[in-house]
Amino acid sequence: MNERQRARRPAGRSARVGAEVHQAVTDLIGERGYGDFTVGDVAARAGVADSSIYRRWGSLETLLTDVALTRLNAQSPMPDTGSLAGDLRTYAANVAREITGPDGLAVVRLAVALSSKGHQGAQARDDLFAERTRQLQSMLDRARERGEHAPDAFGVLDHILAPMYIRVLFGMGPLAPDYVDGLVDRLL
Repeated sequence: MNERQRARRPAGRSARVGAEVHQAVTDLIGERGYGDFTVGDVAARAGVADSSIYRRWGSLETLLTDVALTRLNAQSPMPDTGSLAGDLRTYAANVAREITGPDGLAVVRLAVALSSKGHQGAQARDDLFAERTRQLQSMLDRARERGEHAPDAFGVLDHILAPMYIRVLFGMGPLAPDYVDGLVDRLL
């Protein structure tokens, strides 16, 4: 085996292990809810050693934040359609699809649970919120550079994301496209 093959192999394994650990977390949240499992439970479900999780993520809260951000970024990336209305409609539709999908409620519960878990949980929540706000802000800044009037990131959170998350958390019906588009229309 040459040096290049050796260098590539760990990255592939690392990505696979990361994906397995992330799926284990999502499955455990879906089955047990947040707070009813440990790093050991995640490790056993993913088929890795506890020490691998601690070495890579440091704590359960850091792992949970990584899972939430990875899911949000993969399923609900910041679109660039050329207009703020198009960007917000696409973004809102992606979020709606993600949080109503097979693991959606688990991810929503994870984001909410991070808010109530002591100092590490608060830091994890703050990190998650800061990263998502930064991403939203980049979309809004692009709109302003095009000369469009754009709300602030909190406006998007308050008027688009919060109503969808509340509906999913409390089982208040589907997130139909007309409903999601209406949220965007009211904000703009």
